[in-house]
Amino acid sequence: MEYVIEMNHITKQFGDFKANDDITLRVKKGEIHALLGENGAGKSTLMSVLFGLYQPEAGQIKINGKEVKINNPNDANALGIGMVHQHFKLVHNFTVLESIVLGRETTKGGVLKMDDARKKIMELSERYKFKIDPDAYISDITVGMQQRVEILKMLYCDNDILIFDEPTAVLTPQEIHELMKVMKQLVEEGKSIIFITHKLNEIKEVANRCSVLRKGKYIGTIDVAETSKEAMSEMMVGRKVNFILDKKEITPGDAILEVKNMTIKSKHHGKEAVKNVSFTVRKGEIVTIAGIDGNGQSELVYGITGMMPIDEGQVFLKGKDITHESIRKKCLDGMAHIPEDRHKDGLVLDYDLQQNLVLQSYFTKRFQNHGFLKFDAIRSYAEELIKKFDIRSGQGVNSIVRGMSGGNQQKAIIARELDRNPDIVIAVQPVRGLDVGAIEYIHKQLIAQRDAGKAVLLVSLELDEVMNVSDRILVMYEGEIVADVDPKKVTTEELGLYMAGAKRSVNNEK
Repeated sequence: MEYVIEMNHITKQFGDFKANDDITLRVKKGEIHALLGENGAGKSTLMSVLFGLYQPEAGQIKINGKEVKINNPNDANALGIGMVHQHFKLVHNFTVLESIVLGRETTKGGVLKMDDARKKIMELSERYKFKIDPDAYISDITVGMQQRVEILKMLYCDNDILIFDEPTAVLTPQEIHELMKVMKQLVEEGKSIIFITHKLNEIKEVANRCSVLRKGKYIGTIDVAETSKEAMSEMMVGRKVNFILDKKEITPGDAILEVKNMTIKSKHHGKEAVKNVSFTVRKGEIVTIAGIDGNGQSELVYGITGMMPIDEGQVFLKGKDITHESIRKKCLDGMAHIPEDRHKDGLVLDYDLQQNLVLQSYFTKRFQNHGFLKFDAIRSYAEELIKKFDIRSGQGVNSIVRGMSGGNQQKAIIARELDRNPDIVIAVQPVRGLDVGAIEYIHKQLIAQRDAGKAVLLVSLELDEVMNVSDRILVMYEGEIVADVDPKKVTTEELGLYMAGAKRSVNNEK
């Protein structure tokens, strides 16, 4: 059998930790080959070996049957391998055109020659219906557009082997659909794709075969058309995963969080990011704010939690006006916040795990005495949380958080926030970029909060999550709430219309 890529018996270690333990991956020419696994299973590490970012301790790589040594990404490019990274590698103050030709510039007499490049890029953009503006700055375009620029970078270099690392984590449902069409088109043109993901629906939609990794080891390769999602998730997690959430019927109680006529001006332009928004979240209910990214959801949460000043309106917690309270005071009053950007707002990455777990309580009597920290109390509390919330890391309480996998970083934040026994949990995209096992776990935690009579405000871009977890759905479009619907009575198609601004249903008396 002719394989375009063979990675045979690859082992990659970091210290004593084997990120890839004797993994063999073989990709046929002209196929979309999915690479599936939990967070920290070793998928990105394996692709970084193929792309020359890491050197393996053992194993060999063959491209089109010939053994090769890939010392760096330039070697990978020369072999026709391109990669779209999970966190895009784009220069923010460059234009789209400059970003695509970076490292592949043509110069004449020391002067940049962009005309041919522009022509080639516009032809590619046309061919894949990308509709890009070559002169727009990267900092001004949407995440979906940035991803298209990354794909054009690969196509501009005439790469034949394309690696997509979690390409849909930041896209809207409509953008994901477009990306899938492009992937199929690329394969029809003779390219081969490795598609790293943990979204089973996407694998079902586009992949031919799928290789599964678990805890750094190779589990097996399956034919996608013949394998159920349940079977794939069991290979990936090592146990059965329940896709249907257990939620008992609850009658919501008193109002916990009330937002009244909130307006926030956008940081980027004079427009209002949040326009006169009012809603209530009650005891024993999960209210989800759905919408396409960038419609004011982030600013709304920043306004409620105190991370951004609000221009008009009020926020009440259990009947008390907390609009102008400090973030610490809001926490002490009973608000928990699982932020959208776990690195920027959720953790101090260079602190260890135990320090991160007491960020909101180190000043209490339990953990300090006359300004001196009680290290033993902090350590035993952290160990308790690690056990209770199943946080996995190399060195336990002493692990530096930066080195932990995304799923475990998220579990650390959730452990810290929920263990304070809050009245309201504000969770912003709590499962972004996580695998089915971690998603199932986090959803159970949120539902447990609701069942214990707490209020939960969830912000999500994932329609599956919105439909599964919510008791009530509010849709935001251009800074306003355009729908207040019951997940049992609304279809995903209808939600999509509200999200795109094609439909409104809200009377603002609620």
